[in-house]
Amino acid sequence: MEALIFDCDGVLVDTERDGHRVAFNLAFAALGLPFEWSVAEYGRLLKIAGGKERLRSYFDQNRWPVEAVDRDALIKRLHQLKTDYFIQLIESGELPVRSGINRIVDEAYSAGVRLAVCSTSNERAVIGVVRRLLGLERYAKFAGIFAGDVVSRKNRIQLFTN
Repeated sequence: MEALIFDCDGVLVDTERDGHRVAFNLAFAALGLPFEWSVAEYGRLLKIAGGKERLRSYFDQNRWPVEAVDRDALIKRLHQLKTDYFIQLIESGELPVRSGINRIVDEAYSAGVRLAVCSTSNERAVIGVVRRLLGLERYAKFAGIFAGDVVSRKNRIQLFTN
């Protein structure tokens, strides 16, 4: 094996239910929006890759806030707030690394396997997970972190171009 590529959410850390969902709800509340995603609702929304895309789809299927004159700006603001809250949750230590991940990373690296994370999540959130929860020493072992908001097409991320 030449490379081991991890997803972030649900693989490195179980972040969806108690991380991203909670952070989205905090962002809604911070902007005074009357939305709150339950565990079941968020489970259905996970069929849509990417947080900004998830927000847009939810509003398209339900209703947009009356205040949403500039829909793109609202999506951007909500997602930025959500990411801020998510980083706070990560830094609080409330979301632990999944059992066995640190061992797998260490063993793969020791065996000369290149490591990367590839996720549709926001780059800042993915780096926060890897740096804070796996630690700086393990973070340094990763050849790359590829996130959905730093590529032109999320479904075509090219890894290890060297």
